[in-house]
Amino acid sequence: MQVLIIEDEAPAAEKLQKQLLECDSSITILDVLNSVESSVEWLRVNKHPDLILLDIHLADGLCFDIFKQVKVKSPVIFCTAYDQYALKAFELNSIDYLLKPVQAQKLEKSLEKMKDVQQQRSPVVEGDLLNNLMSMIGRQESNYKSRFMVRIGNRIQAVKAGDIAYFYSRNKLTLLVTKDGQSFPVDYSLDDLIQLLDPAVFFHVNRSLIIHIDAAREIHPYFKGRLKLVLHPPLDEEVVVSSQRTPLFKDWLDQ
Repeated sequence: MQVLIIEDEAPAAEKLQKQLLECDSSITILDVLNSVESSVEWLRVNKHPDLILLDIHLADGLCFDIFKQVKVKSPVIFCTAYDQYALKAFELNSIDYLLKPVQAQKLEKSLEKMKDVQQQRSPVVEGDLLNNLMSMIGRQESNYKSRFMVRIGNRIQAVKAGDIAYFYSRNKLTLLVTKDGQSFPVDYSLDDLIQLLDPAVFFHVNRSLIIHIDAAREIHPYFKGRLKLVLHPPLDEEVVVSSQRTPLFKDWLDQ
């Protein structure tokens, strides 16, 4: 089986590659892509794979833009953090999905299902089906997390999303930092958080940082098309937006 992975988070993509080969050592991973643009280009010039593992949120937008620009002939497994009941109906239409973090056992079952779809040789996502999926996920995206519960000594306090400056990860610990400089550990990974936060005001800068739009006090051009940020409250490490994410970051600021 030939598989294409489209996932913008490098650790998640690496984990998927490892799990796929553990499920079936005969699998060939054709490529790992991280954006709508690169995926459309790849699908236009290459023979479509037996299976695509597809994240919903990519480096330059939602994966649905791929289907608008190129006819996808391969079975697709969506990788998503959205609720399983909201997507349940799509199991009947040869579409499967894996909730993040992906579990090896569920991936193996999905591969078996995709082999059945492959034998049928039928397109997976088209027309009204895609529109329904987009609409369903769109409704879920309106329910962003509005507050986080944090521990202060022996008590628990709610921190409103609007009072958060940024989240950052360090030594496998995720910390919430408020606009007045208070820091609290939270039981979420950054991958989980980016699915819970409103993308209009929070941006996933890099593997270790998600910022609120008000936290970027200064923005400076940096080497090789990158941007350097000065945050408030200050973060005791250099904050750089990669050249790949810089256009998306600028669009986010200008919305």
